[in-house]
Amino acid sequence: MAISQGNSIQVEGLLVKEFKDSSLSRESSSWIDDSLVQELRNALGNSTVLTPESEGYQASIKRWSDAIEKRAGVVVFVESAQDISTCINWCRQYLIDFVVCGGKHSSSGASSIEGGLVIDLSSKLREVKVDPDTKTLRVQGGCIWKDVDEAAGKYGLAMVGGTVNHTGVGGLTLGGGYGWLSGRHGLTVDCLLEVEIVLADGSIKIASENENPDLFWAVRGAGHSFGVVTEFRFQAHDQKNEVWSGQIVFDPAENLVPIIDFANHLAKVTDGDSGMAMALATPPFMDSPAIIATLFYNGPQEEAESLYKPLLILNAVKKMTGMRPYSTMNSILNFAVEYGGRKCTKGASAITPLNPNFVQNLLLDIALFHKSIPNVKKTMVNIEIFNPNKWCEVPRDATSFYNRGRYQNVVIAPYWEDPQHDTTCRLWARNIAKKFRIEIDWRSKMFGDAMSTQEIGEYGNYDGLRADSHVIFGSNYNRLVVLKEEYDPDDVFNKDYAFRNSQISTDTSDTIIPNKTDLHPLQNGSAVAAKMENGSDKANTNGMGSYEGGIPTPESMQDRSEMIDTVG
Repeated sequence: MAISQGNSIQVEGLLVKEFKDSSLSRESSSWIDDSLVQELRNALGNSTVLTPESEGYQASIKRWSDAIEKRAGVVVFVESAQDISTCINWCRQYLIDFVVCGGKHSSSGASSIEGGLVIDLSSKLREVKVDPDTKTLRVQGGCIWKDVDEAAGKYGLAMVGGTVNHTGVGGLTLGGGYGWLSGRHGLTVDCLLEVEIVLADGSIKIASENENPDLFWAVRGAGHSFGVVTEFRFQAHDQKNEVWSGQIVFDPAENLVPIIDFANHLAKVTDGDSGMAMALATPPFMDSPAIIATLFYNGPQEEAESLYKPLLILNAVKKMTGMRPYSTMNSILNFAVEYGGRKCTKGASAITPLNPNFVQNLLLDIALFHKSIPNVKKTMVNIEIFNPNKWCEVPRDATSFYNRGRYQNVVIAPYWEDPQHDTTCRLWARNIAKKFRIEIDWRSKMFGDAMSTQEIGEYGNYDGLRADSHVIFGSNYNRLVVLKEEYDPDDVFNKDYAFRNSQISTDTSDTIIPNKTDLHPLQNGSAVAAKMENGSDKANTNGMGSYEGGIPTPESMQDRSEMIDTVG
C-alpha cells in the first residue's frame, strides 16, 4: 500500500521521492529519501556516501560496459567489513535493493542498479599485504589484479590472476579464475586459502578449509551469491624470472591452417609454462577480421622462440615479442578490452584439435556481423590454449567451481555503439556460443570425439548473459541450493546465478540464427574463402597437419547445418 507524504511516498516501509516519471531522471536527487540517506551516513564509519547530486557520482556509476550502466540512488564507497554489514542491514530494513561492485568489469549488469544502493569496494578496500616468508598475500576485496601483480612482483612472487589486469580480484576469484599461470598452478580458487566475508544477515565470518568449510566450498566458484568478500588470503608462487610474451597479427587468408596446426600442437606439448590466446578480431589497422595470437612463455627467450618458431616464421601483418616482468604480463590485452563503449561477453568451450574450417566459419560470422551492424569493428572471439592438467587434478566436487575439464575456454565479445542494437548484438553472442556447442556435438557424431556438451560446462566469469545455473555448476548445483538456503535463505544476494527452485533462468542461449556461414567455407563468396580456394586450401585437402578429425566435406557440413536448424 502506498501512502502519500508531501513530495514523498511510503511504500512498504520504504520512503522514496515522488516523481512525475516512473523512471529515475537525471535531475532527481535519489530514489531514496534524503532522511534515510542521512541515517545511513550517520551509521557508517569512514565510508563515503554519494547520491546523484554529489560530486563524483557520475564517475561512480561508470562500468566496463556502457550497456549495463544504471543510475543508482546511493553509492557507498565502503571502508570496512563493518560498514558493509551496516549497508546490508540498512537495505534489508527499508526494503532497498542493492548490488556489490569491485572491478566493475561484469557485462551482466550484476554490479549496477537502477535507484537502489551500490556497495562499492573499489576505492577504500585496495590494500595488498605480502608475507614473503609464507609466500601468502592478503588482498582486500576492492583490488584489481594490477594491485596484486605489482605488490607480489616486488618480492619475486606471483598469483594466478586474469589475463587483463584491470579486472577485479573479487569477481574473478569468486567465479573461478583462469590466467597465464593456470597451466602451472591451477585456478585462482585453487590458490585461495581463506576469505573474510559479510553474509546476508550482516554477520562477518572467516571461511577456510578449517573454519566454515561448507561456506568456503561455496565461495570458490559461486561466491557472488553468498556474500561480500572483504579480504582474500592467497598462496602465491615464486616468479623471480621475466617471462617471454608478445602478439602477432596474421592475415587468416594466408596463414589460417598453420596457425590452427600450431595451436593444436601447443595444446598437446605445453607443460604448463606456455599458453596462447587466439583472438579472431579486426585490429584498428585492418579492415577485415584477422587472427591475433597472444603468446606466453614462463622462461627464457631462446626456449620461447624455439617453441613458437612455427608461428614466428610465418608472414605476419604485425609482430611484437620480447621479455617482460610477469607483473606487466596481464596488461598485454588491456588495449583490446578498455573501459567504455557498449559490449557484452558470452562464454563457450572448445576442444582440441581445433577444426580449421570451423575457425574460418567464425571469421566469416564476424565479417558478416560487421556488414549487418554499424560500428562493431572491435568485436572478437577469443580462444584460449592452456594445459588443463593442473586444474583437472582437482575433482569437480572439491569446490563449487565445476568448469574443470580437458577443454579450452572461449570468450565471445561483441562491441557496438547504438543502444537500439543491444538485443541483436547479445543474441549474436549467444548464437556464436551455440555454434561452439554444436561443433562439439557434431564432432562427436562424425568422428567419435570422447567429449560431448553434456560433459562440458561454461566458464561463469565469461558469461555476461546469465546462462542457466545448471550449465555453470553442473553436478554441484544441488549442494549449492542447500547451502544457499542455509546462508542466504531470503536470497539477498540475487544478482548472479539462481540457486532456488522458484527462480527460472532467463537465458535464451538455445536460440540460434542459421546463416550461410554454416555451410562449408568454400561454398560462400568471402574474400578469405576465395583466396583459399585459389591456392592455400590445397594443403587443407591433403590432411591439415595436426588436425586429426579430418576435413569436413560439403556433404558433412550440410549434416552440421541440419543440426543447427534442429537444435534448441
